[in-house]
Amino acid sequence: MENNNVIIPNMQKTKDYLPNIIPAVIVLLILGGFSIYEFLKIDNLTKRITSLNAELASNDAKLAQDLTDLRSQTIGLSNTLSNAEQNIDAVRNQVGGVEQTVGSISGKVGDLQKLSELDAELLKKYSKVYFMNENYVPAYLIDIPKDYLYSNTEPENFIVEAWPFLKNLLDSAKSNNIDLYVKSAYRSFNDQSSLKSYYKVVYGAGTANSFSADQGYSEHQLGTTIDFLTTGIGGNLDNFDGTSAYNWLVNNAYKFGFILSYPKNNNYYISEPWHWRFVGTKLSTDLHNRNLNFYDLDQRDIDEYLLSIFDQS
Repeated sequence: MENNNVIIPNMQKTKDYLPNIIPAVIVLLILGGFSIYEFLKIDNLTKRITSLNAELASNDAKLAQDLTDLRSQTIGLSNTLSNAEQNIDAVRNQVGGVEQTVGSISGKVGDLQKLSELDAELLKKYSKVYFMNENYVPAYLIDIPKDYLYSNTEPENFIVEAWPFLKNLLDSAKSNNIDLYVKSAYRSFNDQSSLKSYYKVVYGAGTANSFSADQGYSEHQLGTTIDFLTTGIGGNLDNFDGTSAYNWLVNNAYKFGFILSYPKNNNYYISEPWHWRFVGTKLSTDLHNRNLNFYDLDQRDIDEYLLSIFDQS
């Protein structure tokens, strides 16, 4: 019984403290549970952060590799484009070369066609050098208008392709107050033969040979040669070199394609200041600039000018 009496007071004491202990225990349990929850939450967050860092690191590595691959592809593309540009340039050069070659061939074919249509006799050195037979006649001759002739009694003919050059020369002289006319132009083989026979009778064969060509050797048979005359000298050709018309021709005839065939001290005939031959503006200008006579050149050099004989300067 004593034992029971002892226990009861202790149990009573416990009961007395129990209301005070329970709240504290509850608080501790709550705090403990909260701490565990927070711990677990923090732990999960840490793991998540670690996972994200690993994922970011992996993404960074992948991105760096992608950038490296892209840079490599860019370099490759750049090299490809560079090679393509070089190939394009090479093709362009080849095409350009082909175009130039084709153009050159076309030009040469055109030149050959043009040469085939030109009279090869037009620039030959006659005057005791080359001979034209009695059947040679220029393909196309026209009558020189009477306003340009010194005498209206007989018609004078001139090669049609060169007529615009002669007309421009005569018109230019007139605009500069120079009286310049055509005395004689085209002569056939027979005309030259008759004229030479007349000169032999009048002057003797030796004298006639010094200033008149035999038939077949006269530049007049080409239809590109003019004997000019002016007023004030009574129709006398021998006095032509002392006129303003002659001086004008010396300074200007080359601009229209005409050259003085027989200047002083030539090797063929006595000086004929009235006798001018059309050879084209390119050749006449070159002769004028180089202070050369037509007959000073080799025939092969003269022939180079045939292609351009009727070209306007």
